[in-house]
Amino acid sequence: MKKFHKLLALLLALCMIASVLVGCGKDKDDDGKTDVTDPTTEAPSVSEDPSETEPIEDSPYPAKQVGPGSDAAASYTGGDTLVVAYDKFSQKFTPFFADSGYDQDVVSMVSIGLLGIDREGNVINNGIDGETRPYNGTDYLYRGIADLDVVENEDGTVDYNINLATNVKWSDGTPITIDDVLFTMYTLSDPTYDGSSSFYAVPIEGMEEYRNSMMSKTDYILSLGEDATDLGELTQEEYDAFWTAFYAGGEKFAQGIADFVLANYGEPYGAVDFASAVALWGYEAADAATMFSQMVEAYGYDISDAGINYEMADKAISEFIYDELGDAADSYRAGINVGEAVSTISGIVKTSDHSIRVRTTKVDAPAIYQMGITIAPLHYYGDPAKFDYENGKFGFDKGDLSKLRDEEHMTKPMGGGPYKFVSFDKGVVTFEANENYFLGQPKIKNILFQEVSNSDRISGIVDGTIDGGEIAMSTEVADVIKGYNTNGELVDGDVIYTSLIDNLGYGYVGVNAEKVNVAGDPGSDASKNLRKGLMTVLSVYRDSSVASYYAELAAVIEYPISNTSWAAPRPTDEGYQRAFSTDVDGNPIYTAEMTEEERYEAAKNAAIGFFKAAGYTFDEATGKFTAAPEGAKLEYELIVPADGKGDHPAFHMVTNAHNTLEEIGINLIINDPADSNYLWDTQDANMHELWAAAWGSTVDPDMYQVYHSANCIGAEGGTNSNKYNIKSEELDALIMEGRGSADQAYRKSIYTDALNVIMDWGIELATYQRKLANCFSAERINMSTMTPDQTPFWGWMNDIELLEMY
Repeated sequence: MKKFHKLLALLLALCMIASVLVGCGKDKDDDGKTDVTDPTTEAPSVSEDPSETEPIEDSPYPAKQVGPGSDAAASYTGGDTLVVAYDKFSQKFTPFFADSGYDQDVVSMVSIGLLGIDREGNVINNGIDGETRPYNGTDYLYRGIADLDVVENEDGTVDYNINLATNVKWSDGTPITIDDVLFTMYTLSDPTYDGSSSFYAVPIEGMEEYRNSMMSKTDYILSLGEDATDLGELTQEEYDAFWTAFYAGGEKFAQGIADFVLANYGEPYGAVDFASAVALWGYEAADAATMFSQMVEAYGYDISDAGINYEMADKAISEFIYDELGDAADSYRAGINVGEAVSTISGIVKTSDHSIRVRTTKVDAPAIYQMGITIAPLHYYGDPAKFDYENGKFGFDKGDLSKLRDEEHMTKPMGGGPYKFVSFDKGVVTFEANENYFLGQPKIKNILFQEVSNSDRISGIVDGTIDGGEIAMSTEVADVIKGYNTNGELVDGDVIYTSLIDNLGYGYVGVNAEKVNVAGDPGSDASKNLRKGLMTVLSVYRDSSVASYYAELAAVIEYPISNTSWAAPRPTDEGYQRAFSTDVDGNPIYTAEMTEEERYEAAKNAAIGFFKAAGYTFDEATGKFTAAPEGAKLEYELIVPADGKGDHPAFHMVTNAHNTLEEIGINLIINDPADSNYLWDTQDANMHELWAAAWGSTVDPDMYQVYHSANCIGAEGGTNSNKYNIKSEELDALIMEGRGSADQAYRKSIYTDALNVIMDWGIELATYQRKLANCFSAERINMSTMTPDQTPFWGWMNDIELLEMY
């Protein structure tokens, strides 16, 4: 796995920050963002000089109160306990460190976001008075606890002016104030913060200076290296204890990799002992100590995701080190000043008792979503005695987040959401209605999130042990649900009600341009034609493949972007066309009158044209290619992780494509590994050619992580998340241009151009947009009271205060 999951952490971060009570994706990651100084450079000096805080300005935004919430709970007489099925929780029930989607849902139940979003993922600017927006032919009112006014200044800076309602409360009745907002923002900006939020990455004025003025004791020691003599304020004992823990933890980190390989690969892959196991990870070592020494030699003392932690199998290297440090771990997580001390962020200014201004140094399109942070109560997670805005104190000592990491605050969340956390016991999270919720006390008094295996959920809904939950949907599962419903329906079942929502993501086939090209030039016309030849044949079999696997539970899409995104091209847009539907001369391959078989034949002929243009030698007599041009091949491997038994929505497509390409002398080798980790490991080693997988998406369609050349595999300072290895100056420029505008219509046009570049390179074929399914008991829940028109951004937990049971 290594750092394949790093991108998923970013998705979770955006999902949690921008969406309140929606329910995010369910992937889990252990994201330790620790930036360390190059060990070859001189360590920075330590200083404790104070800095001053910007004075409170005169705010142009008047104090406002949010309108009264619903009082319907007082007269409600229905059921008082709702049980919802979940997968296993990680028990990080905190707005700062929750990383799995399940834990984030627990946090969402008890928390409140500074800003909300609508059903299309757009930020609500006027939450206090409420804002009405249309969706699917219906007008919906969205209410929140704050207003947002975005101002682009003449000097290129951007002001995010946030005005907080003055009459909202935490679940314990304490008022929610702008000081709570400041506490939360400073916590997320702290140099030692290592949770999934990336608020600190927003180009806020003064953020870089604030964070760079301090580093954790761990990072400071790593920057000194092993042979330092000038330890600054460190004691020799602290220094020596760290290096003992570093190597002891590192040895266990290496052993964990071997254990992972042996458990998940074993004899079928030749892993029978430590040496053979780590050989599959790219190391030649007889024991864990030797292997870790090789890691240090390769990465130095960099334990970030771009360093030693890139090799992670299951648990971050930093956690192994902190385990070895024991009770002293918190002191090594804590920060120390380096260089001139900076105690405030100049771009975050309190403009009144109820408002703040966050100033960014430039237009940054995703920044608006980061403003919708989940607010945390200062009096619970911080220390009110340490809050003094005028003197640069924000509820905790800069560099010391130990209180947030203690067991109570990691496992017992508190906030201003619709429910209060009561307990977690034996796999069950218990919530109780919050009488102080700004939209009104929920009608259902108790809600339980209960760990239940997916295979037991449908029967559990029928027999009454649970009332609902997310179901892994397939045609077989859909038929089972229809069988339970006396009306034979899936969506509007009278026993099991199913809510189908487009997944915030899509399936695709990718091509590694670095491995599939002509003459070592991935961006040449010949290389593009080679890849387009393969994609043309694959694309024609998408409809039958998706229909056979998903039926009505998924649809074919044409562009490599989720159809849930506002940036996705629509059939009515100018220039819209089916993926890979034109030949090498730009002419349409298909006509409306063609039969299915005629379309298959047309695709094959078009592919021949592309391969010829790529420089392949074609024998007209046999109708087959006999030789490949320099740097290209007559056979390529496509990895489709279908559990070794063809169980994958793309398997039918790749099988038919294999047969068609074989007819013309091209061998598309289908590799169906029993363990999907084979694909991720092959990508980590940059040995993949073609593959089938699925992406998760975010609220904002920013393409930087996935397609910018800075993130190609092996690129210095990158994230290794550009698995296509596309290096296009045109695409890079479009990506950065899209990031630099807040105009949605303009950004859509830019991203359409970017998508066309991606498809012109022939490195990605979008295959399907599937649906997620939440199932509920129609016999025990009044489904007419569940929020309507659910989307990836507006889930069943929205409007939960209005939900009723029979």
